[in-house]
Amino acid sequence: MSADPKIADPRIERIVAMAERLIAALSADIAALEQGRPREMKSLDPEIQKLTAAYGREAAALNKAAIEAAPAEARARLVAATKRFQEVLSLHTRVLARIRNASEGLIKAVAEEVDRRISRARPYAPPSYAAKPRPASTAAMLYNAVV
Repeated sequence: MSADPKIADPRIERIVAMAERLIAALSADIAALEQGRPREMKSLDPEIQKLTAAYGREAAALNKAAIEAAPAEARARLVAATKRFQEVLSLHTRVLARIRNASEGLIKAVAEEVDRRISRARPYAPPSYAAKPRPASTAAMLYNAVV
């Protein structure tokens, strides 16, 4: 650490800068998902994934003593950036969960409709054909075994 109390710990400045970049990437993801363009998600970029890992390491390495020793202005920027990051991350998580639930529901509905159409009794089939037991799932669409 530096001797001048007005100069912030460079680790705090790095964490704030990384948080700002991650906030921008997550905000871009949210906008892309809300516009129906998931391929434009910035968090899928390997550079952003590396930045996320670096942010986690830097944040874990920052101890309470370093934060308390930092000038009030640097602490305030760190707290504000962390709060904004948590809010955007929470919103990003909710948007992803909604999209996942909707897509899984759609896939399940399509699979059930395909299964219903296949298992419908054929009017001109012999009685023995209609009485044959069918498998529980035709596996027309299999998605993650959860659906």
